[in-house]
Amino acid sequence: MEINWTEFKDFKQYSVRNDNFETLLDFMKSYYNMMSPMDIYDVLSEDVTAQMMLKKRNITDAEGIENYLFKLR
Repeated sequence: MEINWTEFKDFKQYSVRNDNFETLLDFMKSYYNMMSPMDIYDVLSEDVTAQMMLKKRNITDAEGIENYLFKLR
């Protein structure tokens, strides 16, 4: 599965978040109906742009995504 960046840009216009990564996580949960940190990480780790976002936040696995999502609540 690939991230639809065109749809993400449309989604981002209506997001209340200022951080692109947080918006991307919301997009993954909303647009793709993904709730599993494992599924989200798998998709993000296959995309070059998302890989940079993960690296910037030192997220290296699904547990890192889960912890990040927990902090957003």
